[in-house]
Amino acid sequence: MLINENTEAITWNTHGELEQALLGCSRCHLRQDAKGPTSYNGSPASPLAIVGEGPGGVEDDYGVPLVGPSGQLLDKALASVGVTRDRVYTTNVIKCRPKNNRTPTIEEGQFCAREWLDREMAFVRPKVIIALGSVALKYLYKPDGRITKDRGQWFTTAYQVPAIATYHPAYLLRLTGKELVKAKWEVFYDLKAAVEKCRELAPDYPLQSDVPPDLLALYAGRRQDRQAGHS
Repeated sequence: MLINENTEAITWNTHGELEQALLGCSRCHLRQDAKGPTSYNGSPASPLAIVGEGPGGVEDDYGVPLVGPSGQLLDKALASVGVTRDRVYTTNVIKCRPKNNRTPTIEEGQFCAREWLDREMAFVRPKVIIALGSVALKYLYKPDGRITKDRGQWFTTAYQVPAIATYHPAYLLRLTGKELVKAKWEVFYDLKAAVEKCRELAPDYPLQSDVPPDLLALYAGRRQDRQAGHS
């Protein structure tokens, strides 16, 4: 059974209230094998949102998305197009790490995203979304979307926000040689297109800080709290 039926409909007045509710969520079976849900990092005021797939081990430890090896590669890719992570909003479709770090099912993605991602987007109201990987593409675009076919193509999400999909950095970490070089260039041009559209729609918003944030240091306290709560 995916859903815990002992729940009630709740509304939140602020993004902060929503985040606190998310961090206490236990509405599906994925919570059983995770240290806890992960929330977001960056700025809810940003016109640019990055939606990834789900947390890995480092993200489960720290309680925020894309701060492990995949996140560090994402930081480098974003830097190449003039973006730092503190100036964008980064979140995931799936909030809890699946057991053994497996790929989430479409059903799991749809349930979790309807519970949390849809509500996040209602508060953040980004002008452009970058979908990282297949799970994000399938939820934001269509269930039969394929990242190898649909990446680099603009589509309109159910939030009426333009979005572009690209490879998840975890995929790049598995590549070598010419395949890796080719995929990195494709990601670069996808991110570049997203940044250009964002600057067109929100020309006054700075997408880059002078000093990139150290996300692991920033969320070290949350990591300690999660480890203590899981011990």
